[in-house]
Amino acid sequence: MLGTRASGAAGPRIFSGVQPTGHLTLGNYLGAMRRWAEVDQHRAEALFCVVDMHALTVEHDPARVRRLSRQAATLMLAMGLDPERCTVFVQSHVDEHARLSYLMECTAADGEMRRMIQYKEKAAAAALRGESVRVSLLTYPALMAADILAYGTQEVPVGADQAQHVELTRDLAERFNQRYGPTFVVPRATHPKVAARVMDLQEPTSKMGKSGQGRKTGVVYVLDEAEVVRKKVMRAVTDGGSDVAYEPDERPGVANLLNVLAACTGGDPEKLAGAYGSYGTLKKDAADAVVEVLRPVRERHAALAADPAYVDGVLRDGAERARGLARPRVDAAYRAVGLLA
Repeated sequence: MLGTRASGAAGPRIFSGVQPTGHLTLGNYLGAMRRWAEVDQHRAEALFCVVDMHALTVEHDPARVRRLSRQAATLMLAMGLDPERCTVFVQSHVDEHARLSYLMECTAADGEMRRMIQYKEKAAAAALRGESVRVSLLTYPALMAADILAYGTQEVPVGADQAQHVELTRDLAERFNQRYGPTFVVPRATHPKVAARVMDLQEPTSKMGKSGQGRKTGVVYVLDEAEVVRKKVMRAVTDGGSDVAYEPDERPGVANLLNVLAACTGGDPEKLAGAYGSYGTLKKDAADAVVEVLRPVRERHAALAADPAYVDGVLRDGAERARGLARPRVDAAYRAVGLLA
């Protein structure tokens, strides 16, 4: 079943990954990863990757990167990814990612890289702290493009904040194909319909992000205990007024809670708003829903963490399948640009 579903059924090829730069959050789960398990792995030839090399673009603790990489891989399985249906692996275990990344750097333009929103934000933050910026922070979209293009990916299921990277990947694929001949499939981004962008409970105009060493009060982590989850949701920032209405621009705090509740229960945020007369009841129901959604994931994670040999085997087999898919295409790209076979 090299790189495909065990069933062998036809479907688009998809790739997506998660960086081990922090503990995975409710936003990661509702924004993309739940869809991977519930939808994507059943309809497609799916590859899901812990993109550990991306974690090296900023100052980091090597031991922490290793620990979070294993935790992320274990959580991917706990969230329902089935290695009999999809390929689960770690980026650095497949050399083709780094090999193709250099060709993407040779295809991209400096201006394209500097326009990437995440680079501009992180570089500006580093400047304020008086820190230098690693070249890899500028060029990592080339590695991200390599991650996607190495597998002939057709669809990339991502959160809304990653759409710009997929657009760059499309541009690089088209440019490479025009210069050197048809080599890469041009992919497209796909997004879940609800809660594609879960916001921080304390700063509802900012994404619920996992990066950083601290555990923030506005961020719900997938492995948070139930009472911790309840406390964070109940303390969520709301907005002026007392009625519950779904107005994302004017009342982002309430809208965020409604989005989270809708994503957890399968409801519609606008319709849910009409069912509540107070913020307190909305918060309680949202907290209950989040606890219930995360409970089975936490339980499966605990069981898998107690069996590291199984997780190691999944990652080893996944890397072998991924390598088998990526190597022929990357070899072809090397030949296309003029490198000796």
